[in-house]
Amino acid sequence: MRPAHPTEQAVGMDHYVSDADGVGGHLREDDDHFRVRELERFATEPVDAPTDAYPHLVFRVTLSGWDTNDFASRLSNALEMSRERVNWAGTKDKYAVTTQLFSVYGADPEDLPDVDGAEVEVVGRAGRNLEFGDLAGNAFELVVSEPDRPENASEITDELHAFGGLESPDAAGVSIGVPNFFGQQRFGSRRPVTHKVGLEIARGSWEGAVMAYLGNPTDEEPEGTQEARAFVQETRDWQEALERFPNRLRYERSMLHGVVDCDGEPGPEDFRAALERVPSNLQRLFVHAAQSYAFNLMLSERLERGLPFDEPVEGDVVCFADTDAPEGLELPDTDRLQRVDERRVRSVTRHCERGRAFVTAPLVGTDTELADGEQGEIERAVLDDLDLEPGDFDLPGEFHSTGTRRAMLVRTDLEVDTDPLMLSFALPKGSYATVVLREYLKVDPVDLG
Repeated sequence: MRPAHPTEQAVGMDHYVSDADGVGGHLREDDDHFRVRELERFATEPVDAPTDAYPHLVFRVTLSGWDTNDFASRLSNALEMSRERVNWAGTKDKYAVTTQLFSVYGADPEDLPDVDGAEVEVVGRAGRNLEFGDLAGNAFELVVSEPDRPENASEITDELHAFGGLESPDAAGVSIGVPNFFGQQRFGSRRPVTHKVGLEIARGSWEGAVMAYLGNPTDEEPEGTQEARAFVQETRDWQEALERFPNRLRYERSMLHGVVDCDGEPGPEDFRAALERVPSNLQRLFVHAAQSYAFNLMLSERLERGLPFDEPVEGDVVCFADTDAPEGLELPDTDRLQRVDERRVRSVTRHCERGRAFVTAPLVGTDTELADGEQGEIERAVLDDLDLEPGDFDLPGEFHSTGTRRAMLVRTDLEVDTDPLMLSFALPKGSYATVVLREYLKVDPVDLG
């Protein structure tokens, strides 16, 4: 193993598992260099089905230069309907070419507008709307621009193949495995603080959570923004801070308004109310990022101890594969868990070798049961270091989380083309393309996009 970039270490990714020097370079020189296609798991009825029984129109859209949320807003405005009637399975990035499903309640195919940068294909009708997570995964085609050592891709692939513990398929690609870390985007690519906010929330420090979001200036931000964050961090002068924070930082300003508008000196409930002024999905993200940070730390410690990712040791908790996954995609089903005692190690190892089971670590929440054995020691030590326990996530409103478990290893069949250097692979939903790319490039996460 070799140490990871310091920015990655700050969010719990302490190591690369490949020792070879990275190919260098960067991603997203053009939108067309980062292509993402959803692997779908949503059945629809014929387009001519009756709208009273199948009121949701489902269509596939290929977007260039569109963030998913922005396109949904553009769509609802053109259809003159509430934004709440537009739904999708997964959020995609603006600086990419993405293909994904949308559904709209009460629309007909001829109602769909022509939008620059969007190619629309009607799929059918459904009796319910799409929900977030109604996909199996995503397929990626990613071009690495200006690599310094493209020839190193082959050695890195060999090392990741060994880490994944699978035989190569009879195809152009090769099976590789990487730790199923949460990528930098989970925490903020240029200002990784969401987990810091979430940790303060879980510890019951509402003021600390507000300050973690308002403060923590970074060099990646404009000088005026850095000065505003430093000012509020040093003075707690909420009114003056509101004057200093630029209008574009609307979430920060919304929090500040909440503190300024309270009666008298703000107390814990006032700071909590200030946090609740941001959108509900961001409130959930704070807590999820804290869980993700702990998860990354647990994986890093397992790497340090030399424990396997592709097979269990006594005390591990495994989940089993989703049997309805698309062909060629390993999709863990974390609703089907089993604790591995001494008697089961050998049989569960065989399941893991065949891609039918996966060793897990917790995204800790109120319902979390920690592993036994050495993995249990790791999980408890990380939570102790963070001053956390499962009951801390018994929180009000959107901050509450029951927790789950997540596979430690993500495996995929990878194809590498050399001119230009392009990597093609598929990942289950919730896994990050950047956790594969970081092993190949070994650069500042900013260059991973």
